[in-house]
Amino acid sequence: MRLLLLEDDPMLGEGLRDYLRAEGHVVDWCVCLGEAAVQVREPYDAWLIDWQLPDGSGLDWLRRLRQRGLTTPALMLTARDLLSDRVQGLDAGADDYLVKPFEPEELAARLRAVCRRTAGTGGERIDFGAVQVDLTAKAVWVGPIRVELTAREWALLEALVLRAGRLVSRNDLDALVIGQDAEVSSNVLEVHISNLRRKLGRNFIETVRGLGYRVAVASPA
Repeated sequence: MRLLLLEDDPMLGEGLRDYLRAEGHVVDWCVCLGEAAVQVREPYDAWLIDWQLPDGSGLDWLRRLRQRGLTTPALMLTARDLLSDRVQGLDAGADDYLVKPFEPEELAARLRAVCRRTAGTGGERIDFGAVQVDLTAKAVWVGPIRVELTAREWALLEALVLRAGRLVSRNDLDALVIGQDAEVSSNVLEVHISNLRRKLGRNFIETVRGLGYRVAVASPA
């Protein structure tokens, strides 16, 4: 997943960024709302938002984004632990609420849960006909056979599965899979799309010429 981390504590921010990257995620880390205001124009799979930031309230910022119609899943990361705080955070548009201090493993598990909800299933596997995808285990099968993917092939598959049934532009896929890595060649997306089709079936990923790619709507397995 591509994640926007909004956290002003340098030790916590660096630790979370490094942990989540080691888990295979693309992480853009901002320390204030001013930085995040630019980044949020980019496509993300989830936002991780601290409540109190040097230049304002992360919760108010999230509320404004929801009022603009942005639906990216959001997790609040905050030391505010009162019941009234949790209620306020969830009512403002957060999809989950995690009280500091917390273990990064718990954050990763909550991200996986949000990931499953975004994909429209509470189960572990998502069924695309002959293809089944387990977002938690980072595994995919064609029929009974488990298919091995590279890290970048998995990132591309995950980005499409999380948006099943929706058209995803080439630019958005580049951002979601590659992030801000400027050293990747311009045709890398086509190469990985071709590899996924070879491994999962020619018709698994649909090309909408000039617009982007999509996979069929999924159902729980």
